Amino acid sequence: MLLSPAYVQPTSRSPRARSDHSSPIDSASNASLPSSQGFWGRFKSPRGNKDADLRIAEQRQPALAITRQRLLTLAFEDMETIRMLPNTFAELEACAREWIKPPPDMPVSLRVPIDYASFHAARLVASPYIYLTSEDSYQIAIMGVQGLRVEILCDSPPPPDDPPPPPPPPVLEMPATFSLELAPGQNVALDTTISSDELDMARMEDGTTVDGAFWGKLDIVHEGDVHKMEFSGTRIQNTENVSTDLIIDSRTISKLAVAAKPATAKCHLGILAPTQQYCDVILSFSPYWKLGVSWPPAEPVEDNKVKYFLRVHPGGAMEHFETQMTATSIYYEAIPEPGMLDPQEFISPRNGFAMSFGDFVPHLMRVLDQLGMSLHARTNFINNNMSAFSAHRNIAYRFLSPHKIAAAIDISVTVENCMFTRLFLMFRGVTDDELGLFAGAGEKEANQVNWRDRVGWSELSKDPSQFRLLETSVLEVT
Repeated sequence: MLLSPAYVQPTSRSPRARSDHSSPIDSASNASLPSSQGFWGRFKSPRGNKDADLRIAEQRQPALAITRQRLLTLAFEDMETIRMLPNTFAELEACAREWIKPPPDMPVSLRVPIDYASFHAARLVASPYIYLTSEDSYQIAIMGVQGLRVEILCDSPPPPDDPPPPPPPPVLEMPATFSLELAPGQNVALDTTISSDELDMARMEDGTTVDGAFWGKLDIVHEGDVHKMEFSGTRIQNTENVSTDLIIDSRTISKLAVAAKPATAKCHLGILAPTQQYCDVILSFSPYWKLGVSWPPAEPVEDNKVKYFLRVHPGGAMEHFETQMTATSIYYEAIPEPGMLDPQEFISPRNGFAMSFGDFVPHLMRVLDQLGMSLHARTNFINNNMSAFSAHRNIAYRFLSPHKIAAAIDISVTVENCMFTRLFLMFRGVTDDELGLFAGAGEKEANQVNWRDRVGWSELSKDPSQFRLLETSVLEVT
């Protein structure tokens, strides 16, 4: 009998029924997966707690950043200081009092310029300040600001400065060595100890330290029972220009005597006569000037007045009868009173000009040419003073007017008519810093000056029919 395939009528089951009757294979595969409470579950973190922590950190970080940036500037009179901005008005007032340290019963007022206060507070105030009087006004003033400026108003004096450190102990004893030259080739050394019972030998009363290298004069006296030693001198300022091996001996002192010679005007006086004739040339000095060296020698007439008796010739030669010498000019030196000369006053931007040495010499040649001096005369003038000019990096100068020259040294000649041309050059060396003070009185401005009017030059000084006297003088003011 043939068997037909069995017909199985399908039966419907609910999904829940299927899940309840799972096969053993399904159960075995589920058991092989890790359980949520097993080993792998240990590395999981609750998602809800992590998100909450991140939100709290994000909220706290900006708040801390703002707190760190909020600074306070306290101002009292002309003093200022910076502090961290307090959170309360009471802390602000305590901070202000701690800084200026007023008396306990002294009232203190605090105010904030509206430029530093919050926008909400500044737009409601018409005055330039917001006065802090309570916690509310303080909180409104700092609302949303990154920094605050508070001015303190108080009648209390400013806080005292930190006390100075105590002075070092006084120097009451120190050794001293003197190397002395009694005569050329005869030297002696004195080793001694200088002591004092109470006077500090290292510092003055104001704390100035007494030290350095000094040049001066040492007096040693041994007369009977009197034995003393006195020194007077000056401290060397430009020590870099003085050799440490410098020996002070008789040769050095003789050179110092020449260098210490007072400022002297060197004058050359020449005469151009139309014909041969005799004349007296009389020099009259003011009380602030005196005659130094002169050649030919001058004949004294009275106090501060001398004369020369001469026979002059058309070519410029002059005969001096007392010495029986013939020359082309008279040389004399005029010495001013030392206390009268103030270099900065005599030559300043208001009355003179300044430029570098390299520009000064060509400029002076052009000025002397304008004043009618011959090529030979102005060349001699420059060459005779080149040593003094070249000693300076920059030079300030001026030419004196005729009435100023006559007020110092007056000249008279016993002739009918005489044409005077007197050039008196004053100059001094200036530093690079001082040269800046002559910014409006340099070579450019000096070239625009009418030097003929400045010195009183006349066309008659070129007329050979005139009796002409030409004097050139140079004075270095130091």
